[in-house]
Amino acid sequence: MIGLMRGTLWKRLRSVTILCAIMATMGVVGSEGAVGDGKDETKGASPPRVSEESQKCIDCHRDGEVAPVIVSQWQQSAHARNNVGCYECHKAAKSDSDAFDHYGATISIIVSPKDCGACHAKVVAEFDGSHHAKGGQILGSLDNVLGEVVEGVPAANAGCKQCHGSEVKVIGNGKLDPTTWPNTGIGRLNPDGSKGSCSACHSRHAFSPMLARQPENCGKCHLGPDHPQYEIYNESKHGIAFRAFIHKMNLSSDSWVLGVDYDAAPTCATCHMSATKGLPLTHDIGTRISWNLRPEVSIKLADWEGRRDKMETVCQNCHTSEYVDGFYKQFDDVIELYNEKFAKPAQAVMKKLREAGKINPTPFDEEIEWTYFFLWHHEGRRARHGASMMGPDYTQWHGFYEVAHRFYIEFMPQAEHLLPGVTAEYMNSDFHKWTQGLSPEERERIRKFYQERYGQ
Repeated sequence: MIGLMRGTLWKRLRSVTILCAIMATMGVVGSEGAVGDGKDETKGASPPRVSEESQKCIDCHRDGEVAPVIVSQWQQSAHARNNVGCYECHKAAKSDSDAFDHYGATISIIVSPKDCGACHAKVVAEFDGSHHAKGGQILGSLDNVLGEVVEGVPAANAGCKQCHGSEVKVIGNGKLDPTTWPNTGIGRLNPDGSKGSCSACHSRHAFSPMLARQPENCGKCHLGPDHPQYEIYNESKHGIAFRAFIHKMNLSSDSWVLGVDYDAAPTCATCHMSATKGLPLTHDIGTRISWNLRPEVSIKLADWEGRRDKMETVCQNCHTSEYVDGFYKQFDDVIELYNEKFAKPAQAVMKKLREAGKINPTPFDEEIEWTYFFLWHHEGRRARHGASMMGPDYTQWHGFYEVAHRFYIEFMPQAEHLLPGVTAEYMNSDFHKWTQGLSPEERERIRKFYQERYGQ
């Protein structure tokens, strides 16, 4: 980089630097302009006083052809306001696995959580203990077999791993394996041994808390047929209120405490991470979650009572304790219904089919394996997550309706075809007696209802 700055070019860059510094003090450049509140966080602020090394990076990138926009993004950040520049984040030891010489400076391409931890130790420690940091464990999961083997590795590289994260491999001399980079998966396995990607939520190079507080940020990964939390949130009264009152959310505030800095609506961050009057901010995303809704059969997490107490503390900022208790009663009842009526019987049937040799060890090569996967991984998760976030349509029509259809019309008949009698033990339970036929009284009651309501 130093070799580029000679003679007239150097003078021109110096002039531009001075001009931009003057413009920044006037609020012409470097303003954040937060969505919803029109707040200019840098107007009237002094220009950043960064290190000589960082200033060289700024001068070259801003006026060159390689990623000039990252300079303006950085100028809008808290890093810039606190005089933390490019070099302070990207500097590396020569022994680092991803280190390389860049115009006389030893830097790394990837700024990992380990690097961020030099200043944000508490945040990184919390994140490291979270389920987010373990997202890369998909590499050994059933989903990964589906993605990498059944679908194909390129599909998994550009799909699964961009949310879950994957191992980033170094080719050498500042080059990364293009099949593993770019990647901002939340559980990315970095060359320095750390897990995760802070930019998954905060985004380079502005690293904005405002961005991380908005539900769309979580929606990059938490949407779709098997984990539609973003769509559920938009359907819920919480999401409706957020959209209606986004101008009141104070999203760019340095402090963002529910009931103190805003009160219009909760976002994903509000409930799962952000500070309230009774709870501190945390980057361990699971500390307020009591159920694990991901597996075939839902299970309560360790210390689920303590986790629930924390979430109830959040809820009670806006709702009475009676309201919160009622919500959790309905939610728990939904999960127990799913577990007992559909999940446990289907799981037991699959086990019997395997033990009887009716299903071979290779996953996804038989119809019933796909049917079962849809039952718990898609429809079953939608039903459970819908109830957890007060999304009635996802609980019902995208959830239990499709669970029931898959269970009764596809899964159980397919199991009976493979091993006659395998479902009898479960279909004779009170949950499924309706399949033996409704009583004349029940049929008459239904007929009268339709006649009175629809005239038919």
